[in-house]
This record gives sequence, structure tokens and C-alpha cells, in this order.
Amino acid sequence: MFRPSSKFQGRAKSKVRKRWRLFHATDFQSLMYPCFLFCKILGIFPYKINASSFEASRPRYILSTVVICVFCIYGLAMLYEVDISGRLKFEGVPASLQGNCYYLLGSFITVVTYILTGPRMRLLQTVLDVSSKLPPETYEKLSRLIHAKDIFGFIFLIGQAANCYSQNYLDILIKIFSLYITLLVFQMDMLYMNCVCVLKACFKKINDNLSNLRELVINDEPHLLRRIYHEQRNPFLLMELKALKKRHLIVSDTVQMLNVIFSLQLLATIVMTFADITFSLYFYIVERENGETLINVDKQIWYSYYLTSILYYSTKIALIVWACETGKDQALEIGTTVHEVLINTNDKQIKDELQLFSLQILHRENAFSAKGLNVDATLLTAIVGSITTYLLILIQFLYTSRTCTAKSSINVTHII
Repeated sequence: MFRPSSKFQGRAKSKVRKRWRLFHATDFQSLMYPCFLFCKILGIFPYKINASSFEASRPRYILSTVVICVFCIYGLAMLYEVDISGRLKFEGVPASLQGNCYYLLGSFITVVTYILTGPRMRLLQTVLDVSSKLPPETYEKLSRLIHAKDIFGFIFLIGQAANCYSQNYLDILIKIFSLYITLLVFQMDMLYMNCVCVLKACFKKINDNLSNLRELVINDEPHLLRRIYHEQRNPFLLMELKALKKRHLIVSDTVQMLNVIFSLQLLATIVMTFADITFSLYFYIVERENGETLINVDKQIWYSYYLTSILYYSTKIALIVWACETGKDQALEIGTTVHEVLINTNDKQIKDELQLFSLQILHRENAFSAKGLNVDATLLTAIVGSITTYLLILIQFLYTSRTCTAKSSINVTHII
């Protein structure tokens, strides 16, 4: 059997490498290249890409296993130092709760990421196959957002590495551990968001094709060769509808696959985001009101801890919710377009096919969720509302405590 020479393979690989350009993606691989590259750096991408397929890479899988083992061993040692031996101490109970919540959830996401290595590879392969029919212009538009957020987000987090320096080696280790967790969680969230954006583009492509079909139906003008024209055009429309219905089913199955694989990680990310924003605002308000510092900023990886951490987590969860919300809206829009085509056609066969398509859409709820929790604007509203309510109660409590303290001091002075 003929096999290409190594020289030919090298040229082919160089062509593939030259195909990637910043903000000018032409396919799924070039679109996801920065995200895949950063995942490789973190040791959580044990795959290799051959032509148009993902395959497991034994060297990278071994590297990923070693990285996760070192991470788990050090994570357990650190939790022992914090919660049992007491060599690593937080400033108080709230700071200890915040730290344990962050490390436990981050460790959980890391372990789940490693366990789901195989299913995640199958998901990426499915998304690659589903998106193969998207035009290069769509990839280029997507790359403006995806490349920007992946690259600038990673650079922003790496820029916090200078804060890992400390005179205490235990503080250095805990900061490196925290930075790795933050980078890994960020990459998994961005990988999820990228897949959502690609699937949203697939739904939009289906909707655009249905809109073109509607124009053909609406602009159907009678003419002399009506019967011959109908006989030629009707099978074409039926074939197009069946192809679109099949494509919609495949994309819908991919959405469900995405929900299943990323549900645990996404749920942990939502809890981590809620906890970090809430604790950060709590520490900030208490420090402003009472002048009492409840957290050791020197143990944090952030520049300007309060502002940077709140801004980072708020922006990230807002981007994820925006992608999921617009993706769900794009999927729902397909149902509206199908009914518009159904209203404007009189052909019985086409009507029957459209009704079957409509039933398929009704039975497939293309919502992006995590263990039954829909990731949409309602979730973001609930998070903001919960944090606001909690902070208002905290401010009222602090104000009441200060007032009571002032009154008691006045009474004591009056008695004296």
C-alpha cells in the first residue's frame, strides 16, 4: 500500500500550521487553536489532531496523569496544613470558608476534567463534524470574539503570576496552586463557551437555510409550465427540508451531549463564582465600615484583590450566560421560521414534512443547562439578586451594630 513520505507529511503539517491566523479562522481547528494551545500548556489536552479527527495521545495522556497526580497530592497536603495542622492560617472564619470553598471546588473541577477526558474528546469530534458545513465567513466572525477572550483572558491571569512571590515558601506554593486552579477553571469555561458559540452558529445556519426556503415558497409565481415546474421543484424542497431536519436533530443531540459532559464542571463554576463574588464583597464592605481586615491580601494572587477578582468572575459568568442565552434564542427562532414557511405553503407533502419538523423542535428543548439548572438570563438575575439581598442585610446589620454601640457608649458616659 502506498504511504506518503515523511517529506510530504511535513509539508502537509506546515500547511495546516500556516492556515491558522489570529482573528481569521477558517475551520473549527483554527478557531479553537488558542484554547487548545493553552490547555496543552496546563497539561489537560491529551489529544492530537490528525486531519479532521481527534485522537488520544499517549505521551500527552501520561503528562496529564502526572500533572493531575501532583496536583491532587499537593492539594491534599495543603488542606492538611490549613485545616488540621494549622501551619497555614487564614485571618478568620469567613476567610477560611472562602479559601476552603475555592480549593475544594477547584480541585473537584480539576479531577472531573481528568476523568472526562475521553467523553470530552468525543464531544470535540462531534462538534467538529457538525460544524464542518459552516462557511469560512462564519468562523472568521466567531474568531473575533473567541480568539480575543481566550488570549486576553489567559494573558490577564498569567499577569497575576508576579503576585506569587513571597518570603514564605508555603505562601508561594499556595499561590501557585491557586493560580493553576484559576487557569484550569478558566480554560474549561472557555472551552464550554466556545462549543456553545459554534453550536449557536450551526442553529443560525439552519435558520438561514429555512429562511431561504421560505423565500422560494413565497416567491412561487404561477406560469405556463406550472405542472412541470412543480414536479421538478417539489422533490428538491422535500430533500432540503429532510436534510435540515436531520441536521437539526444532530445539532440538538450535540447540545445534550455538551450538557451531560460539562454539567458538573459548570455547576461547580457557578457555585465558585457566586461564593467568590459574595465573599469578596463581604470582606470589602466590612473593611470599609469597621476598618477590620478579614482577609490576608498577601495570600491572594490578584492585583487590587477586591476590584480584580469581582470584575474577573462577573465578566466570565456574564459571557457564559450571554452565549447560552443567545444560543437558546437562536434554536427557538428555528421553530418560528418553520411555522412561517408552513403558513406560506399550500403543498401537502411539504406541509407534512414541516409539521414533522415542528414536532421535532417541540420535543427537543435546546437549552444549555447544568444538572437541570438552565444557564440563561434567569440564572444571572438570580445570582445578582441573591448577592444584592445578602449585601443589603449585611449593611443593615453593620449599621445597626454601630448604632447600638454608639448608644451604649452614650449611656455609659451619661451615667458616669
